[in-house]
Amino acid sequence: MVVVTEGISPSLRGRLAIWLLEVRAGVYIGDYSVKVRDMIWKHIESGIGNGNVVLVWDAPNEAGFLFQTIGKNRRIPIEKDGIQLVTFHPDE
Repeated sequence: MVVVTEGISPSLRGRLAIWLLEVRAGVYIGDYSVKVRDMIWKHIESGIGNGNVVLVWDAPNEAGFLFQTIGKNRRIPIEKDGIQLVTFHPDE
């Protein structure tokens, strides 16, 4: 599991550091069950504020992973023919 964050609060950063290893500023990694991953996501949802987060985990699909995002970001996940892709909002 990889969590990439931008603009989140110090309290959420600290909470993520309880379960995950911060290998670079705002980049966390760990290997947990679906239940723990869902619990971590609930903490992210409740503490996101004005930041944005993407959570990536391994999955038995063609790409080998799935991801979800939260918060304002130019990159928006979409699904095409059962594959997760990313599209972009235009610059403002």
